[in-house]
Amino acid sequence: MLAKGQDSRPIFMTPQQIRLDDKFILFFEGQIVCDGLLSLWTIETINPEVIIGAQLLRIGQDNGKDLIAVYLDNSPLESLPGAELRSLRSMLLSESREFFMGAGVAKQLEEWLRGHKYCGSCGGSTVPHSSERALVCSPCERHYYPRINPCVIVLVIREDKMLLAKSSRHNADFYSCLAGFMEVGESPEDTVRREVFEEVGIKVGRVDYISSQSWPFPSQLMLGFIAQYESGDITPEPSEIADAKWFGPYDLPNVPSARISVAGKLIAHFLER
Repeated sequence: MLAKGQDSRPIFMTPQQIRLDDKFILFFEGQIVCDGLLSLWTIETINPEVIIGAQLLRIGQDNGKDLIAVYLDNSPLESLPGAELRSLRSMLLSESREFFMGAGVAKQLEEWLRGHKYCGSCGGSTVPHSSERALVCSPCERHYYPRINPCVIVLVIREDKMLLAKSSRHNADFYSCLAGFMEVGESPEDTVRREVFEEVGIKVGRVDYISSQSWPFPSQLMLGFIAQYESGDITPEPSEIADAKWFGPYDLPNVPSARISVAGKLIAHFLER
């Protein structure tokens, strides 16, 4: 039985299954198609010709109003006057958390669709599953589901100070927590200890899980921890960390927002204590 407000339409949709009150998020070559300040499109604002022939994917949201992701093969800029392409990362702080989470799911699914047009086993073409969020190889019937990469993100604390670092990869203008991908055979706690030592050269003792978050850069499940400093001096790994320091509650640098990121939540959790 469907829950109240749950959409009964298939996951992979056709234009004929669109409803008048649907809202759309458009993607082209990994970027979001925006109309000025508008990031979501409606039947009234979109050119219907843009949707014809595009892959449509229904994405459920916590508010019960599903979002229709539209993945375009051709540039829509000529058909939608005033439209522009923006990256999801550029919209991180300017949009609501609800939009960012929905757009994040849509972005991850776009990369999954583009990366699995053909079977990795036999090379055959894949087609959408009739009832699941999956792609199926027509010749060998192998199923491909969206991949999620587990990661840890950790705030290391030493008495009343926290260790924050600036990434050397993205020309970051803010400090954040340490993070890294889990490796085969590791528990999340093992990954915390390894990543902290590899990135800044210190050892941690007690590790406590705090919170988690889906993160669409590129397709991650972030597991958030607070770890207690044990020993060692900060020695940043240059290829990963541009700078790392101990900060107190009253000398914080620019840090991620707790509104959207689990890194911000970890920092806020420590400050509340």
